[in-house]
Amino acid sequence: MPVITYRQALNDALAEELTRDENVVIMGEEVAEYNGAYKITEGLWEKFGSKRVVDTPISEAGFLGLGVGAAMLGLRPVMELMFWSFAYVAFDQIINNAGCVRYMSGGLINLPLVIRGPANGGTNVGATHSHTPENFLANTPGLKVVCPATPYDAKGLMKAAIRDNDPVCFMENTLLYGDSGEVPEGEYVIPIGLADVKRGGSDVSLIAHGRAVLTALAAARRLEDEFNISAEVVDLRSIRPLDEETILDSVRKTHRAVLVDENKPFCGVSSQIATLIQEQAFDDLDAPVGRVCSLDAPAIYSPPLEELQLPTVDRVITKVLAVC
Repeated sequence: MPVITYRQALNDALAEELTRDENVVIMGEEVAEYNGAYKITEGLWEKFGSKRVVDTPISEAGFLGLGVGAAMLGLRPVMELMFWSFAYVAFDQIINNAGCVRYMSGGLINLPLVIRGPANGGTNVGATHSHTPENFLANTPGLKVVCPATPYDAKGLMKAAIRDNDPVCFMENTLLYGDSGEVPEGEYVIPIGLADVKRGGSDVSLIAHGRAVLTALAAARRLEDEFNISAEVVDLRSIRPLDEETILDSVRKTHRAVLVDENKPFCGVSSQIATLIQEQAFDDLDAPVGRVCSLDAPAIYSPPLEELQLPTVDRVITKVLAVC
């Protein structure tokens, strides 16, 4: 298969869906003439024109409201956020409107809306630009939340998100945009709500999403080489809906779990996973569930300190040794 970047995989998915369905439109700050803040939409304005790829004012509340209305009327908008941190000023539109319209309409109104952009720390842009709000959004019935870790998953999940009739919050990571991986040339779609075992193992399950999957994979390689510990790595890919079966199958096989999560520890995604495991696989555990999260503080501006604030391979290994 061709090897392309995470950025190119997203661009290809958007181009294919714009071509396939005339109702797909892209809107956001600088997505058109400037080709996107991170060049995810590069070349799409030139190819599809200003009615399909639309620059918006700098008002997340305004243009996400526009996207909600457009979706209610039958379009399939893909809304780009320069940072997911900026979505906080539009939580009314995302949660009260997008998240509730199907329920409030008695199932009569679809809302095929994708909201996408980077949600991560680690880029030295300060506390107000470094949130990971997937846990906030997944708390809202009616919203779907996905966090792809690889170019293959990014393309397949983006195509699935655009075709979905419910609002999908698509959480990316600026540190992944330049990563490369194999991506098929042909048509494929990854169902939302299906986790993926990225590496098989027998001694401990490392369960992660987003860039933390790569941290878990790096830790798994070192655990095998240095400690003869076989770690299975489960990539959630989707936070809501959550693939509980794959998580539980892995834990029942390895009897130990360490959850790796770039959320803050308090009420993070890994809190939900830990609860799931202790409620449904408690008798299969040979040790307490371990968690490796970001340190519980606003995103640190100092680059070397922010690097330590996020989950590190060394912290994952330390936690695995504790449970093994």
